[in-house]
Amino acid sequence: MSELDKALRGELYDANYDAEVIARRKETKRLLHRINTLSPDEEDERRRLLGTLFGRIGARFVFDGAITCDYGSNITIGDDFYANSNLTILDGARVTIGDHVFIAPNVGLYTAGHPLDAGRRNAGLEYALPITIGHNVWIGGGVTVLPGVTIGDGAVIGAGAVVTRDVPPGVVAAGNPARVIRAITQADAARTEFSAARLPGAGDR
Repeated sequence: MSELDKALRGELYDANYDAEVIARRKETKRLLHRINTLSPDEEDERRRLLGTLFGRIGARFVFDGAITCDYGSNITIGDDFYANSNLTILDGARVTIGDHVFIAPNVGLYTAGHPLDAGRRNAGLEYALPITIGHNVWIGGGVTVLPGVTIGDGAVIGAGAVVTRDVPPGVVAAGNPARVIRAITQADAARTEFSAARLPGAGDR
């Protein structure tokens, strides 16, 4: 079994010294370099290259700035996706993103983790656990999502949150570690006045 197969099974794998792992990440870095250095006038080419980067990406997607990932092939993204600048996805395990997802600047989706004991960590071993983001999710600026987390449909994650456990559908969650603040209700659909204090995810597209 290859080290990359071990990663997808959630087992410890050699993330730092295995030749295949290193080669795959270097290949991805080359592609990301091309994507991230294209002129804004070369949007068609950028979209074409992004289509080759990911395992799957749906219709109508926008990446407003640089993106970083480990492999790309473990990432699937639905339709009508928007990501602002500096999105980082460590995709040793699968990252699944639904339709109509908004991600603000400086967000990190991290499937990777390391053993707590220094011996195995220094030997280059790590593990990866999948991240799943449902449909109609809004992730605020500077959010960190940790390995193994699922964010339910319609959830909003407030800016700066560190998401260490699953978030149920249809709620606002914020803080470090993130916790559910309140449910999203029909009253939110009728709201005409907004403030960062009342909407923890506000301020970031």
